[in-house]
Amino acid sequence: MTTTTDLDRTVETYLAFWNADGDEQRRIAAEVFAPDVEHRAPIGVTTGVGPLVEFRRQLTAEIGAITVTARRAPDLHNDRARVPWDIVLADGTSFGTGTDVLELDGDGRVRAITTFIDRPPAGFDPHAHGEEEPARAG
Repeated sequence: MTTTTDLDRTVETYLAFWNADGDEQRRIAAEVFAPDVEHRAPIGVTTGVGPLVEFRRQLTAEIGAITVTARRAPDLHNDRARVPWDIVLADGTSFGTGTDVLELDGDGRVRAITTFIDRPPAGFDPHAHGEEEPARAG
């Protein structure tokens, strides 16, 4: 059974993933994610650690350096965590806010992420992205 302490630690490591690069990010990903982690976001669905690392790389390639912070303490129960986040740009401005719902597997690793956009970045149109087949790790 996953404890609140386990969930807190997982959320902390999850946020660290979004703030790391390169080898450090891959090391954190191997620790915090199940190999077949599913990420559902308004822009699409991916499956696997590799596509999640690539998603983060593409995001920073497009908007520059970011810091992902929790807007408040996560809500935790059973094997779920609701994590409200803010993406902050290098100049200190907020790019957008959202909420991720994490689902943990029996080993305490994140097996599924569902992302909700609370305040989208300027110009973001969530309806411009159609449903796509999930990308699979190769």
